[in-house]
Amino acid sequence: MPVKTVQVLFAALMVAFLVIPLLVILPLAFTSSALLVYPVPSYSLRWFEELVNNEAWRRAIINSLIIGGGTTLLATTLGTLAALGLRQRLPFIGGVLRTLFMLPMVVPAVVLGIGMQILLSGLGLANTYSAVIIAHTVLAIPFVIISVAGALAGIDKRVELAAASLGASPATVFRRVTFPLAMPGVLTGAVLAFATSLDEVVLTLFVAGPGQRTLARQMFSTIRENISPAIASSAFLFIVGTILIGAIVVIVRSRMPGRKVAA
Repeated sequence: MPVKTVQVLFAALMVAFLVIPLLVILPLAFTSSALLVYPVPSYSLRWFEELVNNEAWRRAIINSLIIGGGTTLLATTLGTLAALGLRQRLPFIGGVLRTLFMLPMVVPAVVLGIGMQILLSGLGLANTYSAVIIAHTVLAIPFVIISVAGALAGIDKRVELAAASLGASPATVFRRVTFPLAMPGVLTGAVLAFATSLDEVVLTLFVAGPGQRTLARQMFSTIRENISPAIASSAFLFIVGTILIGAIVVIVRSRMPGRKVAA
């Protein structure tokens, strides 16, 4: 069998492995039954109505949008600035800083949650939106750094040097050259930060109060108390929302001037 055929087959199997669980759960979002069972007896929108009419689910959706938006803004800003700083050639400290920025990705979420709870409680931010946004930002920043750093690595330094040689100040070079060229990475990092915030449960359990219950935490609590098809409906919203955001980013990136630099 040709190598290319084997590669395509392997890729198809991996995609199927990732997608099939989603395809199995999504139809259950439209079931009329009170149980998550196959075959679906009949199709209905009753569980989407439950998300809208039930105060707990409605509040959780609103909280997720508030916290996700705040996390995206803060993590994208800090992550972009960190990626710009790490772009400089720092022989020893650069590697140390990169390792420190990546630690939230490898430290167990429970350990990170306990540390964040102690720190934020000491700062008087316990059980507030700010606490949850800060905690989610710590977890999301590494994804932004990786995305933006990849975009910055693809920028030809000679373009920036040419702009500087023509009299542009460092701020102008960044605003007119570096940032537009790195924008695809910034947008990708923002999407990853938002998705990370939406999906996070463990940190939310440690730092959020009853008033900051997110959709992911509500789903987790519902699974413990009563497995309801509303979970499948909320998962459907998660998946569709992520796909729509990704599609918007792809469209925006395709309409960007690419490697053209504003003079």
